Amino acid sequence: MRAIGIILAGGNNSRMGDLSAKRAVAAMPIVGSYRAIDFTLSNMTNSHIQKVAVFTQYNSRSLNEHLNSSKWWDFGRKQGGLYVFTPTITATNNFWYKGTADALYQNINFLKAAHEPYVVIASGDGIYKMDYNKVLEDHIATGADITVVCKDIKPGEDDLSRFGVVKVDDDNRIIGFDEKPLIAETNTVSIGVYVVRRRQLIELLEACAAEGRTDFVNDILIRYKGVKKLYAYKMDSYWRNIGTVESYFNTNKDFLNKEIRDYFFREHPDVYSKVEDLPPAKYNGEAVVNNSLVASGCIINGTVEDSILFKKVYVGNNCVIKNSIILNDVHIGDNSYIENCIIESRDTLRANTVRTGEPNQIKVVVEKNFRYSL
Repeated sequence: MRAIGIILAGGNNSRMGDLSAKRAVAAMPIVGSYRAIDFTLSNMTNSHIQKVAVFTQYNSRSLNEHLNSSKWWDFGRKQGGLYVFTPTITATNNFWYKGTADALYQNINFLKAAHEPYVVIASGDGIYKMDYNKVLEDHIATGADITVVCKDIKPGEDDLSRFGVVKVDDDNRIIGFDEKPLIAETNTVSIGVYVVRRRQLIELLEACAAEGRTDFVNDILIRYKGVKKLYAYKMDSYWRNIGTVESYFNTNKDFLNKEIRDYFFREHPDVYSKVEDLPPAKYNGEAVVNNSLVASGCIINGTVEDSILFKKVYVGNNCVIKNSIILNDVHIGDNSYIENCIIESRDTLRANTVRTGEPNQIKVVVEKNFRYSL
C-alpha cells in the first residue's frame, strides 16, 4: 500500500476510572485473549501497510510489553516494520506529548524519512475491521486533502458527546465538525481514522507547532475545514470505542453474539494478537457455563452465566458469576457471588466474597489483597 500507518495510543481517559489507572486504554484486554490495539494493528497489516508507528505515553509499560515483537502482526520485514515511539527529551524539547498534533510533530522525522505518499492515522482504542485501501481509494477519487472515516450512530446506541460529530453535504464533504458537543446536530461521528497526503501533513504540523497548537482535531480538522477539502468516508460495519466503563463492558458483551464473533474471528481477514502458550480451559465436575466466553488457562469449578473470563482465571467451588467480565489472572475464592461487575486483573477475591453492581451501573472491582509480594 502507498501509505505508512500511525497509531495514536498514548492518551489517558478518566472516564475509564480504575481500569485505566495502570494501563493505557489501547492496552485494555478485549474478548478474552486480545488487546484493543490488536484490532487496529491487524487492520494495518491486512491493508498491506508495511511501516507502522505506535505513539505511546501514558502508562505505557503494559502496551510496550505487548508490542515487544512485531512478528505477531507480520511487521518483521526488511522493508518497513513496527516502530514504538515514546516522548523523548531533546536539546530543544523536554515536554511529554501535549496533544495528538504535538505527538505527530515530535516524531515528524519519521514522516519526513518515509517515501510513501500517504499517511493513515488511527486511534488505538477502536474495535472494528477495515480495509484502509478502500479509504485511500476514496480519498484519491474525491481529491480530498483529508479524509475522515465516519459512522452513523443509531439513536441510543452511544453517547454522541464522547465523539467528534460531523456534518456533511450531498457529496460527503465535511461542512461542520464539532468536537464532543453537548447537543449533537447529526448522528455522524468520526471514528478517529484519517487519511492525508504525507507532505501536506508535514506542512500542517509545522504550521501548528509554529503557533503553539497541539491538538489534531481542534487545530487541524476543525480549524481548516473551511480552507482544506475534508471529506467523510462512511463505514457501515461494526465499530465500537471503548473509552468508558460502560462502552468497554458492552463491547466485550457484544462478542457473546455469534454473528459478531464470526465476523471478527471466522471471516477473512483475521485479527492477530501476541500469543501466550497456555493450557486449554479446564471445567471440573461442578462447573456450569452458559452463554459465556472462557479464555485459555482458566479453571472453572462454579457457575458462569453471560460473562467473559480472560486468561488464567480461577473460579472456586460453589461460585456464581453472572453478567460480568473477569480480567486476566484473577483468583475467586469458594462460595463467592459476582454480578454486573468488572474484576480487575491479578485480583484475589477471598472466599464468601459478594460483589454486585446494577445492569445500568457496572461496578469495577479492584481488590487490595495481593497474592504476589515484591
